[in-house]
Amino acid sequence: MTETQPRSRTIMVVGGGIAGITAAVEAAEAGHDVVLLEKTPTLGGRVAQMNRYFPKLCHPTCGLEINYQRIKKSKRISVFTMSTVAAVKGSVGAYTVTVKTAPRFVDTKCTACGDCAKVAETEVSDPFNYGLSKVKAAYLPHAMAFPMRYVVAPEVAGTAEGEKIKAACPVGAIDLADQGGSFELEVGAIIWATGWQPYAAGNLTAYRYSELPNVITNVEMERLASPDGPTKGKIVRPSDGAAPKTVALIQCAGSRDLNHLAYCSRICCLASMKHAAYVREQYADARVDVYYIDLRAHDKLESFVQRLKRDPQVHFVKSKPARIEPGEGGNPVVCGENTLTREVYANAYDLVVLATGMQPSAAEGVTGLDDYGFVYAEGPSIGAGVAAAPLDVSMSVQSATAAACKAIQLVS
Repeated sequence: MTETQPRSRTIMVVGGGIAGITAAVEAAEAGHDVVLLEKTPTLGGRVAQMNRYFPKLCHPTCGLEINYQRIKKSKRISVFTMSTVAAVKGSVGAYTVTVKTAPRFVDTKCTACGDCAKVAETEVSDPFNYGLSKVKAAYLPHAMAFPMRYVVAPEVAGTAEGEKIKAACPVGAIDLADQGGSFELEVGAIIWATGWQPYAAGNLTAYRYSELPNVITNVEMERLASPDGPTKGKIVRPSDGAAPKTVALIQCAGSRDLNHLAYCSRICCLASMKHAAYVREQYADARVDVYYIDLRAHDKLESFVQRLKRDPQVHFVKSKPARIEPGEGGNPVVCGENTLTREVYANAYDLVVLATGMQPSAAEGVTGLDDYGFVYAEGPSIGAGVAAAPLDVSMSVQSATAAACKAIQLVS
C-alpha cells in the first residue's frame, strides 16, 4: 500500500451531534461509505437539547430533521448508537478501529409504541433534561429521537420489574440479557466530532451551584425554556416553581479563568442574550442583570446584543462577581464590585444563571490535541465542530463540511 492507494475508502465519524451528522451526510453524498458512531441512544447531540437558535430564535428540530431524512435516504451511512471508540491502530488509509457498544436492552424491532413505559415503575434521572426531571426506566430519550426507539435503564435489568417491562412489549424488542460487545472496522479516515460538555459548575465553589437550587447553568436554562423540557417551557425557580422576576446572568463562569478554562468559549455571551430574551418574553415585568467581563458577539450577531441593550428591563453590569451567598427565601445573593463605578454590591435574585463554558469531550484513540484538549487542525487527526474549537451551530456545520472534504482527500 502507498500513500496514494488507501486500503479503505470508508470514512468513520465519531460523534452524532450536528457536526458529526453534517460530516457524515456530506461525505456520503460525495460518494463515500460512512460509519457514524454515537455514544448515546440518539443522534442530535447538544443541539437537540436546545430550545432555540440565535439570532432568529427558531427551533432546532427543523434543521435536525432535514439531516435525519438525508441519513434515512442514504445507502452509504451506517449508524451505530450506544457506541464508542475503544482503540485505534494503523494510519491514514488503513485504520483498524475497535468499537465498543453499550447495552440498550431494546433492539431494532421497537416500534416506539410506549407499552413498556406504561408498566415501568422505577424513575431515573433524565439525561436529556440534564437531570432536572426524571423518566420511567423504560423511556423514549425525547420526542424527536433518531432512531425513534426506546431505551431500558440498566437499573431494572435482571429485576422483576425488568421482566414485566419485557413482557409488555408486543413485538419482543426487549433483550434484558444484552451485555453490549465490541467489533472491529477497517476505515481510511476518522473524523472526530465528539462535541463538548458543559464545564462542571460544581467546580466553581464560590458560586455555590451545588448548594443553592436557584443557581443553575446555561444549558439547564435552555431546557427550562423548552416546550418539551421539565417545566413544559415555563421558566421557574427550581426550589419552589415560582416565577422569577429578578434574574442574574453571570458570564464567563469558568471560562477565561486559569483555574478552570483558560480560553473564551465564544458562544456564552450570545447564549445569555438569548436567555435574557426568553425571560423577557415570558415575564413583562421581569428584570434581568447581565454580569460580564467583556461582551463578545462575533460577526453579524452584534445586532442581537444591541437589541437586548435597548430593552429597559435588561441591565448590564461590568463585573466578574466574586461569590454568591445564600439569601432569604432561597434567593441567591450575587456579591462583587462594579468595575466601572467601583460600587461594591450584594444583589439578591430569584434566579441566577451561570454561563458555563464549553469543554471538549475526551475520546479514546484521538491524537493531536492542543493544550486545551481540542483536536489540533494539523496532521492526520480531523476535528469537526466543537471537538476542534469552541463554535456556535453554524460554525460547527461549516467546520464539519471542511472536515468531510479533508477526509475525502485522505482516502482518495
